[in-house]
Amino acid sequence: MNFLHLKNGLREIADNYKTFSIDLWGVVHNGVSLNPKAMEVLDNLKKKNKKFILMTNAPRPRQNVAKFLSKLNFNKDYYQNIFTSGDAALNSLRLDFHGKNFFHLGPKRDFDLFIEFKEKRKNKIESAEFILCTGLFDEHENDLFYYRNLLEKYVNKKMVCTNPDLIVHRGSKKEYCAGSVAKIFEEMKGKVIYYGKPYPEIYKDCIHDEKKVLVIGDNLETDIKGANNMHYDSLFIKNGIHQDEFNSLTSDNFDEVFDKYQVKINYYQNHLSW
Repeated sequence: MNFLHLKNGLREIADNYKTFSIDLWGVVHNGVSLNPKAMEVLDNLKKKNKKFILMTNAPRPRQNVAKFLSKLNFNKDYYQNIFTSGDAALNSLRLDFHGKNFFHLGPKRDFDLFIEFKEKRKNKIESAEFILCTGLFDEHENDLFYYRNLLEKYVNKKMVCTNPDLIVHRGSKKEYCAGSVAKIFEEMKGKVIYYGKPYPEIYKDCIHDEKKVLVIGDNLETDIKGANNMHYDSLFIKNGIHQDEFNSLTSDNFDEVFDKYQVKINYYQNHLSW
């Protein structure tokens, strides 16, 4: 596979693109602190009058992501650039595309996604028309087997997943995401509708007929596969969610990892930098 290591930073190719889709978790921050070099990238893109979207598979509205980023001292001037998988799902949820009521499967911190129509939430799965999965319950955040037992009687219901990610790293700690629960549901022959990367709807909602687009992300299954699906160029951040896979390689031949996930990249960096 032909791809270029941007040893001197994104500035090597920035002028070739008009729009940048940049992942947040794993690229701009790690759940605990910001990547200062990534913030330099945002500042320089702004100076060059480039359009950039901070696209994240967060199952919450952008306002909530902005609140979280404020705790990391993120530049508030860039809040308007945030677009989440929760934002992508909201219109369909408001318009009852998937049913009039739902059972929420996820942590309490995600309640803000449906606060404006909270009366549609049912306390029991059997009373709901569909399952809205935003993540794992706080009290069962590490036990995927729990969800297999919970859902096995309800595979006739539709699941709406607002975060296709399987895992994230919060600092050095691995955390399961909604995508892991949705994968279990699919393995049991349940139907899942996804909102977020790599599915086209999230790109169509915030990237409008742009030709020169570069997608930047650390997740091959979401960021890079999404770029491939949309026929956009991609910059892969190697020392992110897949770092263990690359560190275990005995040579610099990365193709076996890319082939495993059936994706192609155009460029890579260890960490995003200008």
